[in-house]
Amino acid sequence: MPRPIARVLLDSPVPQLDRLFDYAIPAELIDDAMPGVRVRVPLRSAGRLIDAYVVELDTEDDDARTLAEIDTVVSRAQVLPERLCTLARRVADRAAGSASDVLRLVVPKRQVRVEKAWLASGGGRSDASADENAPAGADDATPPTEDAAQAPADDAPTSIAPVLPAVTETIAQYEGLAEALADSARAAVEAIPRLAPDGLPEWTRLLAASAARTLAGGASAILVVPDYRDLDLLLAALEVFAPDAPIARLDSRQTNPDRYRAYLRTLEDAPCIVVGNRSAAYAPVQAGLVAIWDDGDSLLAEPLAPGVHARDVALLRQEQEGSALLFAGHTRTTDVERLVETGWIHAITAARRLLPRVVLDTTEDLDRRGQRLPSRAFLTAREAAATGPVLLQVARPGFSPTLVCASCRAPARCTSCGGPLGAAHRGATPVCAWCGRGARLWACGSCGGETVRLAASGSERTAEELGRAFPGIRVIVADGNHPVERVDAKPALVVATRGAEPLAEGGYRAIVLLDGSRMLQAPELRIGESCLRWWSNAAALAAPGAPIHLVGVDGAVARALATWSQASYARAELAERAPLRMPPSVRVAQLEGTGAGVRRALDDIAALQLPPDAVLGPVPIEGDEDGRERALVRFPSAEGARVAGTLRAAVVAEAMGRRRARGKTPRTTLSVRLDVTEPDL
Repeated sequence: MPRPIARVLLDSPVPQLDRLFDYAIPAELIDDAMPGVRVRVPLRSAGRLIDAYVVELDTEDDDARTLAEIDTVVSRAQVLPERLCTLARRVADRAAGSASDVLRLVVPKRQVRVEKAWLASGGGRSDASADENAPAGADDATPPTEDAAQAPADDAPTSIAPVLPAVTETIAQYEGLAEALADSARAAVEAIPRLAPDGLPEWTRLLAASAARTLAGGASAILVVPDYRDLDLLLAALEVFAPDAPIARLDSRQTNPDRYRAYLRTLEDAPCIVVGNRSAAYAPVQAGLVAIWDDGDSLLAEPLAPGVHARDVALLRQEQEGSALLFAGHTRTTDVERLVETGWIHAITAARRLLPRVVLDTTEDLDRRGQRLPSRAFLTAREAAATGPVLLQVARPGFSPTLVCASCRAPARCTSCGGPLGAAHRGATPVCAWCGRGARLWACGSCGGETVRLAASGSERTAEELGRAFPGIRVIVADGNHPVERVDAKPALVVATRGAEPLAEGGYRAIVLLDGSRMLQAPELRIGESCLRWWSNAAALAAPGAPIHLVGVDGAVARALATWSQASYARAELAERAPLRMPPSVRVAQLEGTGAGVRRALDDIAALQLPPDAVLGPVPIEGDEDGRERALVRFPSAEGARVAGTLRAAVVAEAMGRRRARGKTPRTTLSVRLDVTEPDL
């Protein structure tokens, strides 16, 4: 007689367990063990129960095969739909990682009370519940919010008739955007750099209008933004363009119950708008649109294994579902530009381009004269500050993040760890930026001097200096330690670090971009792209016709900002990197592990017959006490599947070899990370 079996995916980081395992379904669990539910199964090698997801159901006639049985169905909530499981598998395969690692980033920790309310409201199978099998402590320590047991509101597709003129007008500002949404196309959209009359950045209206149009067509939309500030602005725009729309917010500021409640909402068939940070790209809705704002922001790169950027998740998802895909920004990354050049996505620009008024201030040696502002920028700021707020963007927070020896000008370093010394205010004891130790009795290692000198100006020191130069005008500091969301239209000097600039009512009357040369000196491959993005995003906050001064910078990046030709800069950067075989013209994999393990993996890579200069290294990892080594593998995108599969097999083989040697199942010491954007040997 055929017996029912379930194929499950184990929730385990061990690489050799990253596959489906067959388990017999006991008779009492036949009705509960459905695809997508959480279960617990015995793992013989570990001698314990382990969490898992049911992926497939099947039957087999060969009952001679010995199969372990599912121990418990944790819940009847089907939290892993087939489309999410497929996407997780594709993402993991692309990054030579584990599907369980991907799902750990996507599926929130189970909250029993929230799940009960959802099942009871009809969000899932509500005829019975398996919550008596819930693991202890799954949610008991977290008190439910006041509306935890409330049924969700009616989530039928929302009509946008009341706001249809605004939606149509916003979309019409971009040539070909309406057609891209209708045809489910892939596009790179150059956002208009301005504030709308309602005070919201134009890019928020672009995304909100696109989402409202998609929802009105009966499909869900996913909007991915880098941080909470962008998220709040986008939610404000959605109140205008989709006031009655069901919105599922997924971000790290939510409590566990709220995040799980929002995730359960994305499992329902009724369309909604999903708004969130990088993990929102995986939201298990049937998407008609996926839009990512500012894909060059480092916050959209996942730091946890397998380390896949939200941009790559969106590309894989669009290929799987056939939804519309938008990469919107004031600038364009070289990654997106490569896709534009290959024809994989097409470019969309504004029907009527708006060019900010950028002035390049490179005529004075400010360091030699000891000034913070050149005379032209100073006069502009003084004139503009009489009528409204003026923005000054600086590179670093704090007072003086860098100190030097007063005698020989050598950088002041911590005697304990070698980190840079900084000061919180004038006369303060120097403190190490790495270990936090104070340096009361400091002596220069070069000349023996015992006094330090302020060498760099952070946001607080800049505000202090400007306060003396602009008497009678208030000075506002906006950085990570002093978050400011908005400022009014009254005269003020706003000193902000990059990315922390508040919105100004009516826009800034002038913008001065300081420390540009220092920003460009950072030893990063993409520093030019990053600086152009920071400056462009700040320039988009200016009032119509307001001057924008870029101080102390010339060259290609400055010209791109002055002429507002960011796409051309990305194109030129891509052309320069191609002969050097640097990303994104090629993909880069980074291997780290024992010398023997890394060399075995490289031997496997050699069999793929990649170009002769594909492998760099291996070399010892500096400062690693275990003697581990690192190597890089550069390969064309077309070879991605073969390289990722080979590296994943090497990781599994390394883990299996260690298991046989030690008689247990440790995690492998060989680690692989693909699509490294800052390769380092």
